[in-house]
Amino acid sequence: MRVLQRYITAEIVRSVTFALAAFLALFAFFELMGQLDAVGRNGYKLQTALLYVAMGLPGNVYELMPVAVLIGTIYALSQFAATSEFTIMRVSSMSTRMAAMALVKIGLGFAIFTILFGELVAPKTSEFGEKLKLQAQGSSLSQQFRSGLWAKDVIKDDGLDGNIIGTRFLNIQRILGDGSLDGLKIYELDQDFHLSDLTVAAKGTYLGSHVWRLTDVQRTTFIANHKATAITSPISTEKLKTYEFASEVTPEILSVLFADPDHMSAYDLRAYTKHLEANHQLTERYEIAFWKKVVYPLSIFVMMGLALPFAYLHFRAGGVSLKIFTGIMIGVSFQLINNLFSHLGLLNAWPPFLTAALPSTLFMLMAIVALRWVERH
Repeated sequence: MRVLQRYITAEIVRSVTFALAAFLALFAFFELMGQLDAVGRNGYKLQTALLYVAMGLPGNVYELMPVAVLIGTIYALSQFAATSEFTIMRVSSMSTRMAAMALVKIGLGFAIFTILFGELVAPKTSEFGEKLKLQAQGSSLSQQFRSGLWAKDVIKDDGLDGNIIGTRFLNIQRILGDGSLDGLKIYELDQDFHLSDLTVAAKGTYLGSHVWRLTDVQRTTFIANHKATAITSPISTEKLKTYEFASEVTPEILSVLFADPDHMSAYDLRAYTKHLEANHQLTERYEIAFWKKVVYPLSIFVMMGLALPFAYLHFRAGGVSLKIFTGIMIGVSFQLINNLFSHLGLLNAWPPFLTAALPSTLFMLMAIVALRWVERH
């Protein structure tokens, strides 16, 4: 069985690699065609466009891996069926359960590969590609918003620790490629939601450890009516060259606001969801994306389960090509339904885990039904 396992593994890995390479080449071509309109504008050169497309390939690897596994496995098993090798394997006491376990072992390697790309490689390369494109075009992350970018966190009496004494809203006009902020307004409210301080700064730089340094600062303090006296003014203003404050908002959190949740790692999604929960903001979109990240590698096993029944089918003419075409249609349907359920779950407030797991569950049931059918016939 070990020799047979190595043989099946080698054939499936070879087929999956070929299918994945073909898909990546196709997607890279279309992405490059989409970037050509921007080439030559604002310093955006062809080599930058090529590098941008290359940085997007790891994300494509993560998204296309289940489909590539499905098509590659169907092709390898169809070849076994066409040459009667699979029939010989069955005659040699290889049951359906043994064949399924062999595919599970192969799928485990593909699942680990998918997790590595989804968690470590794709988020970093996608972020680098976006920053590279923005820097080449001389643009910033928040030019598309009229009022700038808005973020929220809480104010504590000891920086990041202690009791909550208020709420802070940050309004940022632009986020530059290096993570610094341009055109910043900070509205600080007390526990009664009365405006206590307004800070306006020309620029903000992140120093690390949740500390920001603002430059060219004008800080206005509003004294509450019950604290004001006939001598003190209810409003005081001061100008500062620099001003530092601690905040839970970091450049990583700000960059999340512009990133597609489907392109983020599960770790970043979980961290940002906790930030939203702490500030009593909606988290459904990011919770669904998080559970999709958890469930998506398991779809590798679902795709292999769907591919196994094709080994039992025998066609006299056009067998392999027909099976591959069927596999492509199944893979496309899976991607469409997976994305559709994400939107339906968000609109109908379905449980995030159920929204993420339901498409894979439905296709796994299809695989079980198909496998039982081919065994009986």
